[in-house]
Amino acid sequence: MRHLDAGSCNACELELHALGGPAYDISRLGIGFVASPRHADALMLTGPITRNLEEAVRLTVEATPQPRCVIACGDCACGNGPFAGSYAVVDTPESVVSIDVRVPGCPPAPQAIIDALVEARRGLSR
Repeated sequence: MRHLDAGSCNACELELHALGGPAYDISRLGIGFVASPRHADALMLTGPITRNLEEAVRLTVEATPQPRCVIACGDCACGNGPFAGSYAVVDTPESVVSIDVRVPGCPPAPQAIIDALVEARRGLSR
């Protein structure tokens, strides 16, 4: 999975960091973070997609090989956060990228993120 920060406040990132620790240990599920979208099966999108990062998000998604899964992590990435409707962000994340799995919350709990990752992996194996 490749993490893609599209202008977040970093609250979701703190929860993503917790996934690698001993309490959640996502590596036991065969899930890990990679440094390049070209090596990823899934993208974990955090943040409301600011206008300045719109093109970078689009290019990162295009660089991720098919089949891929885009996971919107947190209320902002789902289009419902405190910045929704701001002049500084795109109207909805779907106007830039197709979202496959949503993880609501501000920030979402680590277990909710794990559940979404497992769901995403099931979708990729079909």
